[in-house]
Order: sequence, then C-alpha cells, then structure tokens
Amino acid sequence: MSASIFEGGCLCGAVRYRASGEVGHPTFCHCRTCRRAAGAPVVAWITVPLERFAFTRGAPVEFHSSPPVTRAFCGACGTPLTYRRASSPDEIDVTTASCDEPESFPPADHTWTSHGIGWMQVDDGRPRHRERRDAR
Repeated sequence: MSASIFEGGCLCGAVRYRASGEVGHPTFCHCRTCRRAAGAPVVAWITVPLERFAFTRGAPVEFHSSPPVTRAFCGACGTPLTYRRASSPDEIDVTTASCDEPESFPPADHTWTSHGIGWMQVDDGRPRHRERRDAR
C-alpha cells in the first residue's frame, strides 16, 4: 500500500503532522493498551517510515505505556496520534482516524483479538490474529 503525501492531526488542531512514502500494516488493534490509551474498543493504525514523518504544528506529549513503547498524543485535547516501538526504530505507527483522509487507509486485518472485548463482535471478513500478525 502506498500514499504519496498525507496529513492529519488532533481534534483541537494544536498538533498536526505530515507523512509521505510507503504506508503499511493497516490494522485494527484490539490490545488492552491501545484500548485504554484511546478509550475505545479498537484502534486503527497504519505504519510509515519514521524518516518520512514529521509533526508540522505543535508538539505532542509522549507517554511510555510500556518499556519498549512510546505513544504520543495531543496535550490539549488528548487525541492519540502515534505509537513507536523500540524494536522498530525506523518506523512509526499513526492512528488512522487522526488522518485527514482516513478512508484512504482501510485496515487489512484485526490484531490482538485475544484481548478483544466480549461485547465487541466484528464479523467483517478481515483476517484475525490472536496476537501480532507475525506471532506463531
């Protein structure tokens, strides 16, 4: 999947970003930490090369949600924006719904379904992974 340039930001407009290049790994994440960080039953994500991503207005607040993970969000309105994992230093995950045109990046699958909330049953035909897609 690719996109030349796309932009996005938070609800209040205090933080904006721009990215370009290859977009990958579009997914719905059901893990407990994503749910808690967003206050939502699932969070849609896309992955972009870190070198092709930049905040263009404002500076997000960062939170280390677990030792290898840093999440960024708007300090004014709370919108979750990014996720970085220490083991993948060359890429950054972006919340799909914070993109100006989220319909350009439809999720391809569901990850961490083992953490899913029982009342949130999704039967959309997309592949489902109990954990990460590369988990055995």
